[in-house]
Amino acid sequence: MIPMSLARIAEIVGGTLHDVPDPDAMVTGGVEFDSRKVAEGGLFLALPGARVDGHEHAAAAVAAGAVAVLAARPVGVPAVVVAPLAPTQTNAMALEHDTDGSGAAVLAALAKLARAGTDELTAAGLTVVGVTGSSGKTSTKDLLAAVLAPLGPVVAPPGSFNNELGHPWTALRADAETGYLVLELSARGVGHIAALAETVPPRIGVILNVGTAHLGEFGSREAIAATKGELAQALPPADQGGVAVLNADDRLVAAMAQRTRARVVLVGQSENADVRAVDVRLDDEARASFQLTCAQGTVAVTLGVHGEHQVGNALAAAAVALECGASLDQVATALAGARPVSTRRMQVQQRGDGVTVVDDSYNANPDSMRAALKALVTMARSVSGEQRRTWAVLGEMAELGPESVIEHDAIGRLAVRLDVTRLIVVGTGRPSRAMNQGAIMEGSWGEESMLVPDADAALEVLRGEVAAGDIVMVKASQSVGLWTVAEALLADGGPIEMTGNMRAIGNMGETKENQ
Repeated sequence: MIPMSLARIAEIVGGTLHDVPDPDAMVTGGVEFDSRKVAEGGLFLALPGARVDGHEHAAAAVAAGAVAVLAARPVGVPAVVVAPLAPTQTNAMALEHDTDGSGAAVLAALAKLARAGTDELTAAGLTVVGVTGSSGKTSTKDLLAAVLAPLGPVVAPPGSFNNELGHPWTALRADAETGYLVLELSARGVGHIAALAETVPPRIGVILNVGTAHLGEFGSREAIAATKGELAQALPPADQGGVAVLNADDRLVAAMAQRTRARVVLVGQSENADVRAVDVRLDDEARASFQLTCAQGTVAVTLGVHGEHQVGNALAAAAVALECGASLDQVATALAGARPVSTRRMQVQQRGDGVTVVDDSYNANPDSMRAALKALVTMARSVSGEQRRTWAVLGEMAELGPESVIEHDAIGRLAVRLDVTRLIVVGTGRPSRAMNQGAIMEGSWGEESMLVPDADAALEVLRGEVAAGDIVMVKASQSVGLWTVAEALLADGGPIEMTGNMRAIGNMGETKENQ
């Protein structure tokens, strides 16, 4: 965050100072909503939570070093106080526990603060990159951070910190030294992406895909496309440096070229892509290699992340880096060295006894589930030609609406068609039953596919039957909590090897499964 006085913060957010002995006192640290993470010189956000109200922790935050509190009422310590507001469509996502409008007021103030700070930084040369899509946002954000790092300091959100709290919070991590600010933009309804883009206007926008995640809330893929396209519409015109990076392989995304004033760069494997992957191949850990071709030339790329779906993510990251001045060799080197930073997203680890655990449990929708299953069976083909046993431990994909049963049935059938050795479906609801039934109807028999009530039951099966050399993948929507299965399996197996030199850091402040 750029240093700001309390008086200036109050002016920006339209608040008043309470219990502030020195209006010129400077906030020089970060903005935090967890009083335990407040640093010296920081600003504490008093937000309502599921169990406690942040206003009750204001004194503790100041004692820990916060200069003041951004609050909706006086709290007995230095504070910038804003009047409560009624939650609106665009700020309702993170305000489930906001009963008096205090959270809406603090979030609105946070957005104004982020806008003022980034406006000042962009005027001085900061490049803001926004990423959205039904799936792949977080993986692409991590790749973007990797390919932009050789060009200058990068700020990007931890994990999937991508709604109206995480978005401005991340933006306020940027300071005068930051060259690139990479932001995810999520949505649970029309207008959400437009509001986030208004809070921190991006110069470069990346739209990855239009899938079926949250189909129950949006109603149709066309409605999802209309919402994702809000990012394209928010970009500045081409003569002001606006660039829209669009997926040429997704017709609904490619059509967004008609909705933007920015210069369009198409990426994908289609012949009309400006940044294109040719001759895509996968190794025995489902890591892709390909020839990246574009106006600047051609370069061989080998990815360090797992899954063929990462090719499109890598192309989007490469296109942004090239727009920012990177060379082809810089892009290829950065992509080869990039590893998953956000946990529980195709995180591949090998136990000491040779069992490989693929933790992709952070989230799930039909598109990402299909990609993960294909990666699993690719990894089963060893260099020696032997076929390793594969286990898919799958749970419910949330928020699919009336299409839920059909989509779950299709995933069960796909697991059989891909020849996954064993399918364990976790859950007692209708969608889970449909996934198991789809596998049975497609041709599974005996115990190839089984339905278990919960994660503990799945773990019991795995502990009794998994053997050295097997590959176990766990995937479901975040609410299912299947990462407990992956963590327990890893704890059972002795020393762990992060395959491909992978490393991951914990997510902080993870939000709901925003699309």
